[in-house]
Amino acid sequence: MDRVTIYDTTLRDGMQGTGINYTLDDKLAIALQLDAFGLDYIEGGFPLSSRKEADFFRLVRHEKLAHARMAAFGSTRRPHHPASDDPNLRALLDAETPAVTVVGKAWTEHVHHVLRTSLAENLLMIRDSVEALKREGREVIFDLEHFFDGYKQDPAYALEALRAATEAGADCLVLCDTNGGTLPAEVGRIMGELPRGKLACLGVHFHNDTETAVANSLAAVEAGAVQVQGTINGWGERCGNANLCAVVPNLALKMQRPLTCSPNLQHLTSLARFVAEKANIIPDKRQPYVGEAAFSHKAGQHADVVAKDPRLMEHIPGDLVGNERRLILSELAGKSTVVKRLDKYGSFDKSSEVVRELTLRLKELEETGYEYEAAEASFDLIVRRALNRYRPLFELRNYHLESFKATDSPARTVGRIFLSASGGKELMGAAVGIGPVETLDYCLRDALASRHPFLAKIKLVDFAVRVLNPERATAARVRVFIISSDGEKTWSTVGVSENIVEASWQALVDAMEYYYNNYVLETGEAGQ
Repeated sequence: MDRVTIYDTTLRDGMQGTGINYTLDDKLAIALQLDAFGLDYIEGGFPLSSRKEADFFRLVRHEKLAHARMAAFGSTRRPHHPASDDPNLRALLDAETPAVTVVGKAWTEHVHHVLRTSLAENLLMIRDSVEALKREGREVIFDLEHFFDGYKQDPAYALEALRAATEAGADCLVLCDTNGGTLPAEVGRIMGELPRGKLACLGVHFHNDTETAVANSLAAVEAGAVQVQGTINGWGERCGNANLCAVVPNLALKMQRPLTCSPNLQHLTSLARFVAEKANIIPDKRQPYVGEAAFSHKAGQHADVVAKDPRLMEHIPGDLVGNERRLILSELAGKSTVVKRLDKYGSFDKSSEVVRELTLRLKELEETGYEYEAAEASFDLIVRRALNRYRPLFELRNYHLESFKATDSPARTVGRIFLSASGGKELMGAAVGIGPVETLDYCLRDALASRHPFLAKIKLVDFAVRVLNPERATAARVRVFIISSDGEKTWSTVGVSENIVEASWQALVDAMEYYYNNYVLETGEAGQ
């Protein structure tokens, strides 16, 4: 075996994760990206569950997918009802997908207590459903729900379910760990006990309730599975599903005999972030392979080694999966990290005076509560000041904010700001917002918009506050992080103060000045 097919259920099982919602347009856009990445199957959803799901299949059938086969998902026929008039099976056929995935019971407990039917009837439900779908020319993937739990309690019946689907013509039998409680050693043992050569090919579907879904998937492939199901970013019911962002590169790069499972591995990171964006979820920085931290180095010693030979600190080159190396700025950073951060401004070495000054400055600022690990845009401005390559956007004269609330109306904040711009020009801005940070942002834009139209591109996409010394109660120092974007690039800034408005002001101004210095001035669109 040199190939494993990858079956993506991001648009069905992934949508069952807490906080995961997609519009119809989102689902279509994600499906096209999954296809472009080169996945073998895309499970579009359960067509009988809602109008949106039915509409998805109606629309996606007009898309010319380059690689993936679209699959609709549903269950076996109802107990004691013929397959010919079963609404679920009819919905699967009406979806007009080349593949269908039908789920049935493999655990006697579920047959008795959920279906409330006999073991013999459940086997008939499996046979009838698979046969009905095969007669219509569909590729049939049969998911054996709760297979591993069922096998552990009654292996003979779980095998009967496998045989029933095989004899009915199922193209692939997917062993599901629906409760997510199986461990890798159990996976290998159970799959090793199954009669090979007498069953259809085997696939697997693992949930992540014991944090072993990826490990279980790899163990299953080593035991002979030829299909792995999972989701992008590992999202799904409860603790999620096997994360394809780890499964795919592990199969392709890490197995003793690397397996073919995607022709476009270098697009994995962008795919993970695209799906996160559609879900309106900030990507997990610590996610292996595709996370921002996956190829990041914080300790000065580590950064020094990476500068000499990245192989000594990274298990693969990040560009294999479309990620990139980052050297983190922090109190643990050494001169090597600072030197690397100065690359875009010229050639420096660890003995340079500016490197020594910046290293000390970094440590001094972090001792007072600043943190540049997640706010590299703010540190870039510090570097520019040290190199005399910083140009201020304005000079603050003063700002004034006043919050008010009347009767049952929502609270509001009114603000005014006075600035000095280049050439001695005095500017004033005013605005009303919900809170002080929003009002400051509006005031700045009101004062500067006519001189600097680029500000219309910049949006605040995340705002976070952390109390640094809570023992001081209301006099505690706070650290504010702001993430900004122009729709293509994102950057992070930081501010620290005992006054949350002042800390927010620092981060807000840094966000605008970073963009101004790094992008606007360099393109000659500096405004007036």
